[in-house]
Amino acid sequence: MCGIVGYIGTQAASQILLEGLQKLEYRGYDSAGMATILEGDIQCVRAKGKLLNLQEKLAGQENPAQVGIGHTRWATHGKPEEYNAHPHTDTARRIAVVQNGIIENYRELRAELKAKGHEFRSDTDTEVIPHLIAEYCKQLKAGTLAVEMPTSSLFFEAARRAVNDLEGAFALAIISADFPDELIAVRQQAPLVLGFGQGEFFCASDTPALVTHTRVVLPMENGELARLTPMGIEVYGFEGDRLRKHPQTLNWNPIQVEKQGFKHFMLKEIYEQPGVVRASLEAYLDSEWTPDSPSNPVRLGLPDRFYEELEHIQIVACGTSWHAGLVGCYLLEQLAEIPTQVHYASEFRYAPTPLMPNTLTIGVTQSGETADTLSALEMEKRRRLDREPKFAARMLGITNRTDSTLGHMVSDLIDTRAGIEIGVAATKTFSAQLVAFYCLALDLAVRRRTLTPERLGAIVEGLRQLPAQIEAILEVQERYIGELSHQFAETQDFIFLGRGINYPIALEGALKLKEISYIHAEGYPAGEMKHGPIALLDAKVPVVAIAVPGLVYEKVLSNAQEAKARDAQLIGVTAMNDDHAAEVFDDQLPIPTVDELLSPLLTVIPVQFLAYHIAAHRGLDVDQPRNLAKSVTVE
Repeated sequence: MCGIVGYIGTQAASQILLEGLQKLEYRGYDSAGMATILEGDIQCVRAKGKLLNLQEKLAGQENPAQVGIGHTRWATHGKPEEYNAHPHTDTARRIAVVQNGIIENYRELRAELKAKGHEFRSDTDTEVIPHLIAEYCKQLKAGTLAVEMPTSSLFFEAARRAVNDLEGAFALAIISADFPDELIAVRQQAPLVLGFGQGEFFCASDTPALVTHTRVVLPMENGELARLTPMGIEVYGFEGDRLRKHPQTLNWNPIQVEKQGFKHFMLKEIYEQPGVVRASLEAYLDSEWTPDSPSNPVRLGLPDRFYEELEHIQIVACGTSWHAGLVGCYLLEQLAEIPTQVHYASEFRYAPTPLMPNTLTIGVTQSGETADTLSALEMEKRRRLDREPKFAARMLGITNRTDSTLGHMVSDLIDTRAGIEIGVAATKTFSAQLVAFYCLALDLAVRRRTLTPERLGAIVEGLRQLPAQIEAILEVQERYIGELSHQFAETQDFIFLGRGINYPIALEGALKLKEISYIHAEGYPAGEMKHGPIALLDAKVPVVAIAVPGLVYEKVLSNAQEAKARDAQLIGVTAMNDDHAAEVFDDQLPIPTVDELLSPLLTVIPVQFLAYHIAAHRGLDVDQPRNLAKSVTVE
């Protein structure tokens, strides 16, 4: 949700912190701030709004401090005002803390600390942390508490005791003016990664903040504290036990997090989809396979236990990943003939389905850090613990970040291989998740013998053609959709319609438009329009209908005609050279003609473009839409 960065080393910290925050601003941009230690004092600068406002405050200031922490905020507790911006300090302003997450018991802690004379200046939950550490420092110095870790500093011991008092999900970076050669990092149910440089060390919420300085990293795990000094990094458990950890080397290039000439990251990431789909297919489909081959064309590398006596599948996800799950559900039921349910992770946590035997639970999250999805998986794992084998937890993760919390939580993953995605509105990661579901459904279909060799061969060959077909859409669509978008600058409402496997694409198109253009948009199954939503239609409400050849083609055209009879402007995502559709729609966004089963990977491109260009034409911040953050790491 929020972005954290910390540095200790030999260079001036402030510029390194700013550069890191720039790479993390997709995680939140309600306010920003940084704290450094200079000449024995905490120097704290904060600003409301985007990081640019903080940069303007810091412009022209000389700050040679070599240790510091920075933060970019997505507001949870307290309005996005400067007094609520991080870092937060204790009463004496000797300790500074930045946090990502939520402290659930902050009210009780705040009341106790106030009773002891601590003065609070914000509405945030975070502010209790520096006060709590200061209180433990005071008690340790006075000798009223015994230091249980003689090899660590008093500051580290105070921080360790403080975090054991906290309830919730949080990642922290902490500094103290009285201990200027230390930076403490803490992880509990919120992401934090450590970076190892030459005589300098880092912590950050995500690796993009680190890769310009180092590719040697160590993702922290839940219940860990790290003590960063100019001499190195020590990692401990919350109980004080020293841990042996092994850093890893990242295998991606810093250029992946640059715009590379595109106006926005979202546009760049839309254009990256052919390569992403191609890379995923090359990873999971046997390039030598033909319909005459006796072998399975899919190679996911999953253990045999996934397939044994499998009777049900349940998918838990949020947002765009939930829409990908809906497409996945269609594929798993229609190709592999396995009953499948898709759940909002936030709802599943509190109203899970009755336990069913031989069930595979799939968690879908592009970041691998989505709090609701992780909690839903953890709950499912707990309630199946110690059950008889047929009820045992069988779990699979679909993610773009195998080094994430999800990667540690479940032993088996499908890596979507989309590369880093900076734009808050997901585009290429959605397509990559779809490819994962196509491959999983085909894998299961082959094992369950639910497809004829001819049908299997047609689908595999169709998948292989998709990257080139996406490229064809990109070549011809953007300019036309850019011009079309001009007429929707003042539009207040949109309707998206789809049926069958393209109903989730209608939902995704509406979500994209809402996310970045702030236009109210709704997606509906096309056949449901006449059961109520049709009352919304008039000449001011455009309707986007996905009408591609297949089982429901004629039905969608009929539903579109019903909308046209109410004076709605009709925009059709249709097959190229479809004369019948041309008679129905006022505007067409054509795609290559493909098997309806494969069409979502093509029909999603025009609706992504439409949302992007409408938002850009309205002069909005496409990559950082208001009130949103890339990784939702709080409930």
